[in-house]
Amino acid sequence: MAPYIFTEKKGIHVIDLNKTIVKLDEAAAALKQIAKSGRKVLFVATKKQAKEIVTESAKEINMPYITERWSGGMLTNFGTIRKSIKKMSKIDKMEADGTMLTLSKRERLQIARQREKLERNLGSIADLTRIPSAIFVVDVLNEKIAVAEANKLGITTFAIIDTNSDPSFIDFPIPANDDATKSISLVMGVITDAMKEGLEERKVDKDRQQKSAKDKAPAKKTEAKTPAAKEEPKAPTKKVEEKAPAKKAEAKTPAKKEESKAPAKKAATKTTAKKVEEKAPAKKAVKKAPAKKDEAKAEK
Repeated sequence: MAPYIFTEKKGIHVIDLNKTIVKLDEAAAALKQIAKSGRKVLFVATKKQAKEIVTESAKEINMPYITERWSGGMLTNFGTIRKSIKKMSKIDKMEADGTMLTLSKRERLQIARQREKLERNLGSIADLTRIPSAIFVVDVLNEKIAVAEANKLGITTFAIIDTNSDPSFIDFPIPANDDATKSISLVMGVITDAMKEGLEERKVDKDRQQKSAKDKAPAKKTEAKTPAAKEEPKAPTKKVEEKAPAKKAEAKTPAKKEESKAPAKKAATKTTAKKVEEKAPAKKAVKKAPAKKDEAKAEK
């Protein structure tokens, strides 16, 4: 902590506030980006001075927090922690269904005590479905196990560090007094404001994406219609196909006319033949008439 100490007076180290402001701004910017990306930050503070402040600030941002005992393996053995959280939810379902009434009084008391213990230790992490992407610690010496687990899993660490602690294990150290409630509340206020901004930006981005998706939806429909418009030039081909049978029909009609003319000619030939036949007997009659006259003369 030597780089962050301004002076020493009567065995008391005074922190350089200029460096505190710089480190606080860096940590706030990093936490803002984490909140904007939609990831979770776990707040850890089991000290009496920091419990209430951390719980209030974490609830404002809707982030998980630990203000009671840090149970070992909460990060490294997250699967078993999730099982105990599921057990707590099962007890709640039993109370809602009425199956608790079927049990004996002793069993109900045991289950109720177990539920209270789980709620006290893990109730604030009930919504944490996966390992958090970062942890924020107040007093590194008091939360050695949490920092060690986070470093083992490669989770980014943010911490308020006093003059008696080592900042080398912390990714974003904030040099400040971790025993005074005023300094803790001031640091937590800056961090919560930065995370609120990140969450608001996330909401704005989501709204923009939804609007852009709605705007793109009609554009897709018009794109779907454009191929149909391109297919319209194919209509002349159909017309050509329609015209082709028309030509055939026209070609057939003259044949029909010729056929109609042919019977007319045949009829004309038949009529001439009939006329010739009718004329032929007239001639025979003319020839026969003189024969009758000759017979009459002979009888005379």
